[in-house]
Amino acid sequence: MWKDLQEAGLHSDKPSNNPLALHVPDKKAGLINPVVLAYMGDAVFELLVRQYLISLPNNKSHHLHKEATKLVSAKAQKELLERWTPYLTEEEADIMRRGRNTKSGAPPKNADPADYRMATALECLVGYLYFEGRLDRLGELFQIALERQPQGEV
Repeated sequence: MWKDLQEAGLHSDKPSNNPLALHVPDKKAGLINPVVLAYMGDAVFELLVRQYLISLPNNKSHHLHKEATKLVSAKAQKELLERWTPYLTEEEADIMRRGRNTKSGAPPKNADPADYRMATALECLVGYLYFEGRLDRLGELFQIALERQPQGEV
């Protein structure tokens, strides 16, 4: 399938560690603007959350949406990043700090600015790991998030 995409010009010729990356950035992940990493990280994190929720018994669309919203809010992402922090490597912590300190625009009206900055940091880290092809590490961190969920929550 990938060869067919490449021949059709829909898959990058550049080598990638990530089998999901049909188009590889021109720069190494560590050189990509943190806002751009967060942009991709937002999408990847949403995908991880949706995969997790669909693996659970209740697959009604309203329930899925409600539970996803709880996990992808700025406040939830800030709390998740706080749980991840003790497990981050020095390299990952540096990427997280770059994301936290970047100017990413005005937060949504319903988000606390400090929470929004931490959510951007989480998304930046997720985007970085995605572009690095470190999907196993993303899985490890996401598993930590799920193991540490308070009782009675998703």
